[in-house]
Amino acid sequence: MAATKDYYQVLGVPETATVDEIKRAFRRLAKQHHPDRNPGKPQAAERFKEINEAHDVLSDPAKRKQYDQLRRYGAFAGAGRYGGAGRGPGRGGSGAGPADSGIEFDLSDLGSFGGLGDLFSSIFGKRGEGRMEEAEDEVEATVSIPFRVAALGGKVPVTLPMAEVCPTCGGDGAAPGATISVCPECNGRGTISFGQGGFAVNRPCPVCRGKGRVPSERCATCQGAGEIRVEKRLIITVPPGTEDGTRMRLKGQGANGRGDVVVQFQVEPDRFFRREGLDVVGTVPINLAQALLGSKIKVRTLEGRHVVLKLPPGTQHGQRFRIAGQGIEKNGRRGDQYVEVRVEIPDRLTPEQQAALKAFAEKAGLKY
Repeated sequence: MAATKDYYQVLGVPETATVDEIKRAFRRLAKQHHPDRNPGKPQAAERFKEINEAHDVLSDPAKRKQYDQLRRYGAFAGAGRYGGAGRGPGRGGSGAGPADSGIEFDLSDLGSFGGLGDLFSSIFGKRGEGRMEEAEDEVEATVSIPFRVAALGGKVPVTLPMAEVCPTCGGDGAAPGATISVCPECNGRGTISFGQGGFAVNRPCPVCRGKGRVPSERCATCQGAGEIRVEKRLIITVPPGTEDGTRMRLKGQGANGRGDVVVQFQVEPDRFFRREGLDVVGTVPINLAQALLGSKIKVRTLEGRHVVLKLPPGTQHGQRFRIAGQGIEKNGRRGDQYVEVRVEIPDRLTPEQQAALKAFAEKAGLKY
Protein backbone atom coordinates (compact mmCIF):
# COMPACT_ATOMS: atom_id res chain seq x y z
CA MET A 1 0.00 0.00 0.00
CA ALA A 2 1.32 3.42 -0.93
CA ALA A 3 1.00 4.73 2.64
CA THR A 4 3.76 2.42 3.77
CA LYS A 5 6.21 3.52 1.12
CA ASP A 6 9.38 5.28 2.11
CA TYR A 7 9.96 8.56 0.27
CA TYR A 8 13.69 7.88 0.13
CA GLN A 9 12.95 4.56 -1.56
CA VAL A 10 10.47 6.24 -3.93
CA LEU A 11 13.25 8.52 -5.24
CA GLY A 12 15.96 5.87 -4.88
CA VAL A 13 18.21 8.01 -2.69
CA PRO A 14 19.82 7.35 0.72
CA GLU A 15 18.73 9.09 3.93
CA THR A 16 21.88 11.21 3.74
CA ALA A 17 21.12 12.48 0.22
CA THR A 18 21.76 16.17 -0.38
CA VAL A 19 19.12 18.51 -1.85
CA ASP A 20 20.94 18.42 -5.20
CA GLU A 21 20.95 14.61 -5.22
CA ILE A 22 17.24 14.57 -4.43
CA LYS A 23 16.56 17.10 -7.19
CA ARG A 24 18.54 15.08 -9.76
CA ALA A 25 16.76 11.87 -8.82
CA PHE A 26 13.38 13.62 -9.02
CA ARG A 27 14.05 15.07 -12.47
CA ARG A 28 15.22 11.73 -13.84
CA LEU A 29 12.21 9.81 -12.50
CA ALA A 30 9.67 12.53 -13.34
CA LYS A 31 10.86 12.58 -16.92
CA GLN A 32 10.70 8.78 -17.12
CA HIS A 33 7.20 8.42 -15.63
CA HIS A 34 5.51 11.61 -16.90
CA PRO A 35 1.95 10.78 -18.06
CA ASP A 36 2.56 12.52 -21.39
CA ARG A 37 5.30 9.98 -22.08
CA ASN A 38 3.18 7.05 -20.93
CA PRO A 39 -0.27 7.50 -22.50
CA GLY A 40 -2.80 4.90 -21.47
CA LYS A 41 -0.74 3.71 -18.50
CA PRO A 42 -2.52 4.62 -15.22
CA GLN A 43 0.30 3.10 -13.19
CA ALA A 44 2.68 5.71 -14.66
CA ALA A 45 0.35 8.50 -13.51
CA GLU A 46 0.27 7.04 -9.98
CA ARG A 47 4.04 6.67 -9.98
CA PHE A 48 4.43 10.25 -11.22
CA LYS A 49 2.22 11.56 -8.38
CA GLU A 50 4.20 9.49 -5.88
CA ILE A 51 7.49 10.94 -7.15
CA ASN A 52 6.14 14.49 -6.90
CA GLU A 53 4.94 13.90 -3.34
CA ALA A 54 8.30 12.47 -2.29
CA HIS A 55 10.16 15.42 -3.85
CA ASP A 56 7.81 17.96 -2.26
CA VAL A 57 8.65 16.66 1.21
CA LEU A 58 12.33 15.75 0.89
CA SER A 59 13.34 18.93 -0.95
CA ASP A 60 11.92 21.16 1.80
CA PRO A 61 14.17 21.19 4.92
CA ALA A 62 11.30 21.81 7.35
CA LYS A 63 9.05 19.13 5.86
CA ARG A 64 11.94 16.70 5.61
CA LYS A 65 12.84 17.19 9.26
CA GLN A 66 9.26 16.47 10.38
CA TYR A 67 9.00 13.52 7.98
CA ASP A 68 12.27 12.03 9.26
CA GLN A 69 11.02 12.36 12.83
CA LEU A 70 7.76 10.56 12.04
CA ARG A 71 9.72 8.00 10.07
CA ARG A 72 11.90 7.20 13.07
CA TYR A 73 8.80 6.78 15.19
CA GLY A 74 7.39 4.18 12.83
CA ALA A 75 4.77 6.24 11.04
CA PHE A 76 5.59 4.41 7.82
CA ALA A 77 5.61 0.63 8.01
CA GLY A 78 9.08 -0.78 7.62
CA ALA A 79 10.63 2.67 7.39
CA GLY A 80 11.77 3.65 10.85
CA ARG A 81 14.37 2.20 13.16
CA TYR A 82 12.30 2.66 16.29
CA GLY A 83 8.71 2.22 15.10
CA GLY A 84 6.58 -0.74 14.17
CA ALA A 85 3.12 -1.33 12.85
CA GLY A 86 1.76 -2.27 16.26
CA ARG A 87 -1.89 -1.83 16.97
CA GLY A 88 -3.20 0.81 19.27
CA PRO A 89 -5.51 0.53 22.25
CA GLY A 90 -9.03 -0.61 21.61
CA ARG A 91 -7.72 -3.07 19.03
CA GLY A 92 -6.09 -5.51 21.40
CA GLY A 93 -2.61 -4.45 20.41
CA SER A 94 0.34 -3.71 22.64
CA GLY A 95 1.35 -0.42 21.02
CA ALA A 96 1.14 2.87 22.80
CA GLY A 97 -2.02 4.86 22.47
CA PRO A 98 -3.52 8.17 23.48
CA ALA A 99 -3.93 7.03 27.05
CA ASP A 100 -0.20 6.35 27.38
CA SER A 101 2.24 8.88 28.67
CA GLY A 102 4.24 8.89 25.46
CA ILE A 103 4.21 11.30 22.54
CA GLU A 104 1.38 11.09 20.01
CA PHE A 105 1.43 12.21 16.40
CA ASP A 106 -1.68 12.68 14.27
CA LEU A 107 -1.10 12.20 10.56
CA SER A 108 -4.22 14.21 9.81
CA ASP A 109 -2.17 17.28 10.74
CA LEU A 110 0.05 16.63 7.74
CA GLY A 111 -2.47 18.26 5.42
CA SER A 112 -0.76 21.54 6.24
CA PHE A 113 2.56 20.31 4.99
CA GLY A 114 1.94 19.72 1.35
CA GLY A 115 2.54 16.47 -0.48
CA LEU A 116 2.63 14.21 2.57
CA GLY A 117 -0.87 15.18 3.61
CA ASP A 118 -2.07 14.78 0.04
CA LEU A 119 -0.57 11.31 -0.05
CA PHE A 120 -2.67 10.08 2.86
CA SER A 121 -5.84 11.75 1.62
CA SER A 122 -5.39 10.16 -1.80
CA ILE A 123 -4.88 6.71 -0.27
CA PHE A 124 -7.53 6.75 2.42
CA GLY A 125 -10.11 8.95 0.71
CA LYS A 126 -11.66 12.12 2.10
CA ARG A 127 -10.94 13.31 5.62
CA GLY A 128 -13.19 11.84 8.35
CA GLU A 129 -16.42 13.70 8.94
CA GLY A 130 -16.00 15.82 12.06
CA ARG A 131 -12.68 14.09 12.80
CA MET A 132 -10.32 15.42 10.17
CA GLU A 133 -10.40 18.86 8.68
CA GLU A 134 -11.46 18.96 5.05
CA ALA A 135 -8.47 20.07 2.99
CA GLU A 136 -8.27 21.34 -0.55
CA ASP A 137 -6.39 19.09 -2.93
CA GLU A 138 -3.19 20.47 -4.38
CA VAL A 139 -1.74 18.92 -7.50
CA GLU A 140 1.95 19.32 -8.35
CA ALA A 141 3.49 18.72 -11.75
CA THR A 142 6.74 19.28 -13.59
CA VAL A 143 6.26 20.68 -17.09
CA SER A 144 8.97 20.77 -19.76
CA ILE A 145 8.91 23.87 -21.94
CA PRO A 146 11.04 24.86 -24.95
CA PHE A 147 13.82 27.38 -24.37
CA ARG A 148 12.19 30.03 -26.55
CA VAL A 149 8.82 29.70 -24.85
CA ALA A 150 10.55 30.19 -21.50
CA ALA A 151 12.45 33.22 -22.82
CA LEU A 152 9.68 34.93 -24.79
CA GLY A 153 6.58 33.60 -23.03
CA GLY A 154 3.78 31.60 -24.57
CA LYS A 155 1.19 28.91 -23.94
CA VAL A 156 1.81 25.20 -23.42
CA PRO A 157 -0.75 22.39 -23.04
CA VAL A 158 -0.40 19.93 -20.17
CA THR A 159 -2.47 16.91 -19.12
CA LEU A 160 -2.54 16.12 -15.40
CA PRO A 161 -4.01 13.12 -13.54
CA MET A 162 -6.44 14.29 -10.87
CA ALA A 163 -9.03 12.93 -8.46
CA GLU A 164 -12.67 13.83 -9.03
CA VAL A 165 -15.78 13.01 -6.98
CA CYS A 166 -17.20 9.68 -8.15
CA PRO A 167 -20.32 10.40 -10.25
CA THR A 168 -21.96 7.12 -9.19
CA CYS A 169 -21.82 7.42 -5.40
CA GLY A 170 -21.36 11.18 -5.05
CA GLY A 171 -18.26 10.66 -2.93
CA ASP A 172 -19.59 8.44 -0.12
CA GLY A 173 -18.13 5.24 -1.60
CA ALA A 174 -21.42 3.33 -1.34
CA ALA A 175 -23.15 1.36 -4.08
CA PRO A 176 -26.69 2.52 -5.00
CA GLY A 177 -29.11 1.33 -2.32
CA ALA A 178 -26.38 0.33 0.14
CA THR A 179 -26.63 1.17 3.84
CA ILE A 180 -23.88 3.08 5.64
CA SER A 181 -22.86 2.23 9.21
CA VAL A 182 -20.19 3.14 11.74
CA CYS A 183 -16.80 1.61 10.91
CA PRO A 184 -16.15 -1.35 13.26
CA GLU A 185 -12.39 -0.98 12.90
CA CYS A 186 -12.06 2.57 14.25
CA ASN A 187 -15.49 2.95 15.90
CA GLY A 188 -16.22 5.98 13.76
CA ARG A 189 -13.08 7.92 14.65
CA GLY A 190 -11.66 7.71 11.15
CA THR A 191 -8.21 7.02 12.56
CA ILE A 192 -6.37 4.15 14.21
CA SER A 193 -3.45 4.41 16.62
CA PHE A 194 -0.29 2.38 16.60
CA GLY A 195 3.13 2.79 18.07
CA GLN A 196 5.93 1.45 20.17
CA GLY A 197 8.25 2.52 22.96
CA GLY A 198 6.10 5.32 24.38
CA PHE A 199 5.19 6.83 21.03
CA ALA A 200 1.80 6.63 19.35
CA VAL A 201 0.88 7.60 15.82
CA ASN A 202 -2.62 8.19 14.49
CA ARG A 203 -3.27 7.47 10.85
CA PRO A 204 -6.43 7.20 8.72
CA CYS A 205 -8.28 3.95 9.15
CA PRO A 206 -7.58 1.63 6.18
CA VAL A 207 -11.04 0.03 6.39
CA CYS A 208 -13.20 3.16 6.13
CA ARG A 209 -10.47 5.21 4.42
CA GLY A 210 -10.66 7.88 7.09
CA LYS A 211 -14.41 8.46 6.74
CA GLY A 212 -15.49 6.78 9.99
CA ARG A 213 -18.32 5.00 8.18
CA VAL A 214 -18.48 2.01 5.85
CA PRO A 215 -21.12 0.99 3.28
CA SER A 216 -22.72 -2.45 3.21
CA GLU A 217 -21.66 -2.60 -0.43
CA ARG A 218 -18.91 -0.52 -2.01
CA CYS A 219 -19.41 1.50 -5.13
CA ALA A 220 -18.33 -0.51 -8.17
CA THR A 221 -17.14 2.59 -10.02
CA CYS A 222 -14.64 3.86 -7.43
CA GLN A 223 -14.26 0.69 -5.31
CA GLY A 224 -15.39 2.62 -2.25
CA ALA A 225 -12.81 5.41 -2.52
CA GLY A 226 -15.40 8.07 -3.34
CA GLU A 227 -13.11 9.42 -6.05
CA ILE A 228 -12.03 8.44 -9.53
CA ARG A 229 -8.93 9.32 -11.50
CA VAL A 230 -9.38 11.59 -14.48
CA GLU A 231 -7.04 13.44 -16.79
CA LYS A 232 -7.47 17.19 -16.94
CA ARG A 233 -6.05 19.19 -19.82
CA LEU A 234 -4.87 22.70 -19.05
CA ILE A 235 -3.38 25.46 -21.19
CA ILE A 236 -0.66 27.14 -19.13
CA THR A 237 0.49 30.68 -19.88
CA VAL A 238 4.26 30.87 -19.45
CA PRO A 239 5.46 34.39 -18.56
CA PRO A 240 8.47 35.83 -20.45
CA GLY A 241 11.82 35.28 -18.78
CA THR A 242 10.78 32.06 -17.02
CA GLU A 243 13.79 30.27 -15.55
CA ASP A 244 14.41 26.58 -14.98
CA GLY A 245 12.81 25.52 -11.68
CA THR A 246 10.29 28.42 -11.62
CA ARG A 247 7.06 27.43 -9.84
CA MET A 248 3.61 28.75 -10.77
CA ARG A 249 0.37 28.32 -8.83
CA LEU A 250 -2.86 27.96 -10.82
CA LYS A 251 -5.69 28.89 -8.47
CA GLY A 252 -8.80 26.71 -8.46
CA GLN A 253 -7.50 24.32 -11.11
CA GLY A 254 -7.02 21.37 -8.75
CA ALA A 255 -9.07 18.25 -8.20
CA ASN A 256 -12.86 18.56 -8.10
CA GLY A 257 -12.59 22.16 -9.31
CA ARG A 258 -11.03 23.26 -6.02
CA GLY A 259 -7.52 23.47 -4.74
CA ASP A 260 -4.59 24.61 -6.83
CA VAL A 261 -2.22 23.21 -9.38
CA VAL A 262 1.44 23.98 -8.68
CA VAL A 263 3.57 23.73 -11.80
CA GLN A 264 7.36 23.62 -11.81
CA PHE A 265 8.90 24.47 -15.17
CA GLN A 266 11.80 22.53 -16.60
CA VAL A 267 13.40 24.49 -19.45
CA GLU A 268 14.66 22.38 -22.34
CA PRO A 269 18.04 23.29 -23.85
CA ASP A 270 18.08 25.06 -27.22
CA ARG A 271 20.24 23.93 -30.14
CA PHE A 272 21.62 27.42 -30.63
CA PHE A 273 20.97 29.69 -27.65
CA ARG A 274 21.99 29.47 -24.03
CA ARG A 275 20.99 31.86 -21.29
CA GLU A 276 23.16 34.08 -19.10
CA GLY A 277 20.81 36.11 -16.91
CA LEU A 278 18.75 38.23 -19.32
CA ASP A 279 21.37 37.83 -22.06
CA VAL A 280 21.39 35.04 -24.62
CA VAL A 281 24.49 33.64 -26.28
CA GLY A 282 24.69 31.76 -29.57
CA THR A 283 27.80 30.19 -31.08
CA VAL A 284 28.43 30.64 -34.82
CA PRO A 285 31.11 28.71 -36.74
CA ILE A 286 33.34 30.65 -39.18
CA ASN A 287 36.22 29.51 -41.35
CA LEU A 288 39.84 30.60 -41.21
CA ALA A 289 39.54 33.06 -44.10
CA GLN A 290 36.56 34.79 -42.47
CA ALA A 291 38.50 35.14 -39.23
CA LEU A 292 41.64 36.47 -40.91
CA LEU A 293 40.12 38.72 -43.56
CA GLY A 294 36.82 39.69 -41.92
CA SER A 295 33.36 38.86 -43.19
CA LYS A 296 29.65 39.50 -42.97
CA ILE A 297 27.50 36.77 -41.47
CA LYS A 298 23.74 36.46 -41.04
CA VAL A 299 22.63 35.74 -37.47
CA ARG A 300 19.19 34.74 -36.21
CA THR A 301 17.80 36.53 -33.18
CA LEU A 302 15.80 35.02 -30.32
CA GLU A 303 12.56 36.26 -31.89
CA GLY A 304 13.39 34.63 -35.23
CA ARG A 305 14.54 37.71 -37.17
CA HIS A 306 17.85 37.82 -39.03
CA VAL A 307 20.50 40.51 -38.67
CA VAL A 308 23.78 40.97 -40.56
CA LEU A 309 26.84 41.04 -38.31
CA LYS A 310 30.13 42.43 -39.60
CA LEU A 311 33.23 40.57 -38.39
CA PRO A 312 36.45 42.60 -38.47
CA PRO A 313 39.71 41.20 -39.89
CA GLY A 314 41.65 39.28 -37.27
CA THR A 315 38.58 37.97 -35.43
CA GLN A 316 39.71 35.59 -32.68
CA HIS A 317 38.29 32.21 -31.77
CA GLY A 318 35.75 32.64 -28.93
CA GLN A 319 35.40 36.39 -29.48
CA ARG A 320 31.93 37.77 -28.69
CA PHE A 321 29.94 40.39 -30.56
CA ARG A 322 26.97 42.17 -28.99
CA ILE A 323 23.59 42.76 -30.58
CA ALA A 324 21.93 45.25 -28.25
CA GLY A 325 18.39 44.74 -27.00
CA GLN A 326 17.87 41.29 -28.49
CA GLY A 327 17.96 39.31 -25.24
CA ILE A 328 15.25 38.36 -22.74
CA GLU A 329 12.79 40.96 -21.45
CA LYS A 330 11.58 40.72 -17.85
CA ASN A 331 10.21 43.25 -15.35
CA GLY A 332 10.84 46.16 -17.73
CA ARG A 333 14.47 45.19 -18.40
CA ARG A 334 15.85 43.60 -21.53
CA GLY A 335 19.14 41.85 -22.08
CA ASP A 336 21.34 41.59 -25.16
CA GLN A 337 22.27 38.87 -27.60
CA TYR A 338 25.89 37.84 -27.94
CA VAL A 339 27.36 36.02 -30.91
CA GLU A 340 30.35 33.89 -30.00
CA VAL A 341 32.44 32.82 -32.99
CA ARG A 342 34.08 29.44 -33.30
CA VAL A 343 36.94 29.38 -35.81
CA GLU A 344 36.95 26.01 -37.55
CA ILE A 345 40.24 24.62 -38.87
CA PRO A 346 40.23 22.13 -41.77
CA ASP A 347 41.13 18.60 -40.73
CA ARG A 348 43.12 17.94 -43.90
CA LEU A 349 44.73 20.01 -46.64
CA THR A 350 45.48 19.05 -50.23
CA PRO A 351 49.11 19.36 -51.39
CA GLU A 352 48.21 22.57 -53.21
CA GLN A 353 46.56 24.01 -50.09
CA GLN A 354 49.57 23.06 -47.98
CA ALA A 355 51.90 24.78 -50.42
CA ALA A 356 49.79 27.94 -50.45
CA LEU A 357 49.61 27.98 -46.64
CA LYS A 358 53.37 27.50 -46.31
CA ALA A 359 53.96 30.41 -48.67
CA PHE A 360 51.62 32.55 -46.61
CA ALA A 361 53.33 31.50 -43.37
CA GLU A 362 56.75 32.38 -44.76
CA LYS A 363 55.62 35.81 -45.96
CA ALA A 364 53.85 36.50 -42.66
CA GLY A 365 56.83 35.32 -40.61
CA LEU A 366 54.84 32.53 -38.96
CA LYS A 367 56.78 29.62 -37.56
CA TYR A 368 55.45 26.10 -38.04
